[in-house]
Amino acid sequence: MQGLGSFPGAARVKGVFCDIDDTLTTEGRLTAEAYSAMERLRTSGRLVVPVTGRPAGWCDHIARMWPVDAVVGENGAFYFCYDPRMRRLTKRFVDDEATRLRNRTRLTLVRERILREFPDAAVASDQLYRESDLAIDFCEDVPRLPEEAIRRIIAIMEDSGMTAKMSSIHVNGWFGCYDKLRTTKLLMRERFGVDLDLARDDYVFVGDSPNDAPMFEYFSFSVGVANARDFGERLAHAPAFLTGKRCSAGFAELADLIISAGVAR
Repeated sequence: MQGLGSFPGAARVKGVFCDIDDTLTTEGRLTAEAYSAMERLRTSGRLVVPVTGRPAGWCDHIARMWPVDAVVGENGAFYFCYDPRMRRLTKRFVDDEATRLRNRTRLTLVRERILREFPDAAVASDQLYRESDLAIDFCEDVPRLPEEAIRRIIAIMEDSGMTAKMSSIHVNGWFGCYDKLRTTKLLMRERFGVDLDLARDDYVFVGDSPNDAPMFEYFSFSVGVANARDFGERLAHAPAFLTGKRCSAGFAELADLIISAGVAR
């Protein structure tokens, strides 16, 4: 991983995809610095799209209220876009409603198995607002679980036929073959008329944790905030570049570099 000092072509960047937890937030809070950085990126003419494991209920708010162009949520289960002029929120799910309903019943069985085996774990406090996945909290609102427990939770999900990914705070699991990258590509093609396979070098992804690995691998200009180092070998694919600062300060550091390089608009 190279430092941002060697980041090439910042002036050509047309958009920034970003994780939320421990990328836009610091110690669980969205900072004014990160929020302002998103606003300044958009003012400079860049697209801003959070790509997160957070739930549909949160993403409804994010799409409507934050200075963003869209949001991909629940690790790729959907994207939401809000048009303020039309006062219309577009919700695009990968799976139809009937499939999501069937899968929620299956998720309940997996949840019960995990909590029987690991009573110190908890269902994430935002689970109520989820449409498509199961989030198991291993350190957000509970004392941090041992690494072996986290690995075992991932294994239980995978043994049940789920895709399982670890974020900085949760293990997320779902039935289906989507992920952050696939739905980001879908969003860009359907809503912005952009084929990312042809235009990937015009966009940057910034994140911090193992569930960001598909994005780190795909984008030539992938960036980890400094705390990405904390995951070590858990990052199946490391980012190409690393900020000097951690969490939201690292995101702002990247935004400053891109904006100061000019162009876009």
